[in-house]
Amino acid sequence: MDVTFDLVVRLLFTLERLEAIARRMHPPALPEVVAPLGAEAAALRRALDAFLAMDWPDAEAEFRDRAEYAAETALAACEGLQEAATALETRARPARGAMHQVARAVEAAYPLAAVVPAVSRWFLEPSRRSDDALLDRLAPRSANPPVGVLHADNETDTRGGFSLYVPESYDPSVAAPLIMALHGGSGHGRLFLWNWVREARSRGAILVAPTALGATWSMMAPEADNAHLAHILALVSKHYRIDPAHRLLTGMSDGGTFTMVSGMHEGSPFTHLAPAAASIHPLLLSMADPARLRGLPIYMIHGAIDWLFPVETARDAQQSLLESGARLTYREIEDLSHAYPRDENTAILDWLLES
Repeated sequence: MDVTFDLVVRLLFTLERLEAIARRMHPPALPEVVAPLGAEAAALRRALDAFLAMDWPDAEAEFRDRAEYAAETALAACEGLQEAATALETRARPARGAMHQVARAVEAAYPLAAVVPAVSRWFLEPSRRSDDALLDRLAPRSANPPVGVLHADNETDTRGGFSLYVPESYDPSVAAPLIMALHGGSGHGRLFLWNWVREARSRGAILVAPTALGATWSMMAPEADNAHLAHILALVSKHYRIDPAHRLLTGMSDGGTFTMVSGMHEGSPFTHLAPAAASIHPLLLSMADPARLRGLPIYMIHGAIDWLFPVETARDAQQSLLESGARLTYREIEDLSHAYPRDENTAILDWLLES
């Protein structure tokens, strides 16, 4: 097998495995979930060694370096998860760090989509991977305003910036739906972005992943991050045409909670809310604007085995939101712990675009 093809295949298999582990992240089950990763990582390492042993001409050095970096980052994520699986009672914290490495690995792989069709297909929803016309529209191009993955003061050691993905197929004559995705506590927008790129790329949606001003979102003084989100939305809207009827605010954990805090206030610019694994206390709902809640489309997701925010809190919130008149879709997922449900993204976008 051609060594370049072998490396790409192994890299994509490993990324697929890592994403599956992220979806099934539950501290007590981590050793079992991570166990198959050793063989996957060993196969990727062998493929990378063979790839690097080739005699690369100077003209292809950039591709070689990008592919090497993506593979090494994926291997680092594998190592981090394997270490977290042996951490016994303290698995949750090292596992979160390893998940950050998974996001970095996916970020490192994305530039390969510009030159390797198999990678470009992988960065699409599975149902759209055979759509050659879509792949053609997503071919790299120079554009003004720029398209692709962009970052505004959003290195992972900084707070208060944002990352942006504008599909390469963006047409300024057509208003694009917007996804603003909020990371969890101690998370970062640059990393959380990659939970949504595949779906945004497939659907022509503009994706924004802000980083909170502080270590997490300003629950107790929401005006700070509310202003932050409004500023980012105004900046993006200045350069790109946004569909005013389809502005989704979504988030995970603290980001899901702040989705509700921010999205329920009277002046919110968002048309749809989709909190996942959030803590939605009845007191929070009692502070919401009743007129804003009536008829507000909300897609709420919670795991039945969430170890941080027990599912009973979500069930209570479900009842309160229905009584408030919100247009609620409630998804309680039997095998979901306190993890981001990537497999719900397609359904969320179907719901967004159809309502």
